Amino acid sequence: MFSPGHAGANAYARVGVETSVMGASPHRLIVLLYQGARQAIAQARMHLQAGHVADRGMAVSKAIRIIESGLQQSLNLEVGGEIAERLNALYSYMTRRLFEANMKQSETMLVEVDGLLATLEEAWIGIAPEIARMAAQPAAESMR
Repeated sequence: MFSPGHAGANAYARVGVETSVMGASPHRLIVLLYQGARQAIAQARMHLQAGHVADRGMAVSKAIRIIESGLQQSLNLEVGGEIAERLNALYSYMTRRLFEANMKQSETMLVEVDGLLATLEEAWIGIAPEIARMAAQPAAESMR
């Protein structure tokens, strides 16, 4: 469903989220992308409430870049099937809503996208044990 390698790490670094991503697993990188997008939305909400238009716009743009250049680009639509296609559509929806939220100064829309990201982040974290088990399987098989 997701492209192999560290494409997510490069996208994450490009959008300016400060963290150590080079040693992270592909699964962990997706978690970091969700967290970075949610943090940018939280900043956008804070700037919206404070009336800081330029800062709000920068925070929304950062969230959009993380979703488009990180989460969406990491999808492997050829292998991921229906799940990848649905995630792709959902990420496109989120970016449209963020753009609209910025234009309409809508905290409700920002909260909506944050809620969607939170749900996906929780599900992604929830599959971590299964990912670890799958990663350990080929190593165990190669030792036989």
